Amino acid sequence: MIAKINQPHPGPALYTDEERRRRDASGWTLVQGILAPVQFLVFLISLGLIMRYFATGEGLAMAQMSVVIKTLTLYAIMITGSIWEKEVFGVYLFARPFFWEDVFSMLVLALHSAYLVALWMGGLGAAGLMVLALAAYATYIVNAGQFVWKLRLARLDAARRADALADGSPGSIEAVLSAAGRVS
Repeated sequence: MIAKINQPHPGPALYTDEERRRRDASGWTLVQGILAPVQFLVFLISLGLIMRYFATGEGLAMAQMSVVIKTLTLYAIMITGSIWEKEVFGVYLFARPFFWEDVFSMLVLALHSAYLVALWMGGLGAAGLMVLALAAYATYIVNAGQFVWKLRLARLDAARRADALADGSPGSIEAVLSAAGRVS
């Protein structure tokens, strides 16, 4: 079972050669690589503050502010991610390889934005706001998992391509081109 998990996936490549070139040349790739762990750190701190509020009833203002900061980091990564997607795939959202991640991102954005509206309007009360924040965070975790999975697939694809090129057999080059969508 472990050997099977570590084998490169047999499916189509995540990026064509041209998309891979644009991805590697884009400065937005580095921005995404920095913002993703920053957002995750902000999420962990905010989650801790929310849990502290639920456990002790203390620190509501800090918990609320942390959710606002988390939402702002989400907006930043979504805006820069859309620019990255445009540079790499030619569309701002819903590019073929990231379609379902982008669809789920809309739910993540909706829940985080609903939190900001509810905070501003004062309609949910403290506990309601924190429950809404936790719902938004649950969707964020699923969405982050989707993107981590795609990162893993991209790395497996790169390893598969490198192995095929190192093999040097005529069929291996054809397999790489086929995986990249160049040969059917």
